[in-house]
Amino acid sequence: MQIQHILPSDIEKESFRIIRGELAEMGKQIPKELEPTVIRVIHTTADFEYADTMSFSEGVIQKARDAIKNGAHIVTDTNMALSGISRKTLAKYGGEVHCFMADEDVAEDAKKRQVTRAYVSMEKASKLGKPLIYAIGNAPTALIRLRELIDEGYRPEVIIGVPVGFVNVVEAKELILETDIPYIINVGRKGGSGVAAAICNSILYNIEK
Repeated sequence: MQIQHILPSDIEKESFRIIRGELAEMGKQIPKELEPTVIRVIHTTADFEYADTMSFSEGVIQKARDAIKNGAHIVTDTNMALSGISRKTLAKYGGEVHCFMADEDVAEDAKKRQVTRAYVSMEKASKLGKPLIYAIGNAPTALIRLRELIDEGYRPEVIIGVPVGFVNVVEAKELILETDIPYIINVGRKGGSGVAAAICNSILYNIEK
């Protein structure tokens, strides 16, 4: 085994080259519009299964780009995703990233109602009065509440639904797939905050393409 000497600035580029090469060897062809997102998720996870399990509604990448250009904010369900999403890039278009999970009013309301903080966070976000992209990487209850809000007439711009886990995860993702809201969903149990942030960044970093 020989260690490669690569400039720090070239590591990501080389990683993407390797991923593209391995995808080609597997015979997997990713549509051009979706490739930056799928490759960045694989880069984040080192898991090529995402090439098969990620589901995109028609035109969702362009819809997400347009929403961001029009000042959409991003709401996520973990501080980890909040830290990982490029707030600097989003701010260029007037947007901000929000996570309400640690807010005292959210915690108090969740305890009183015996629901999760993620469930209440979605309610708080829906009242911001701004166009919103939701990036959910941890809590299926966030997706469940979003589906309920959608059924009540709420219209988010895009839902990125990639919670990870075993309880209600698959079912919660299916609830979003049944809607007419633009979505990026990873079908099955896999996902996570890092995946949610990677999807957001793949859109932000390629927004002018």
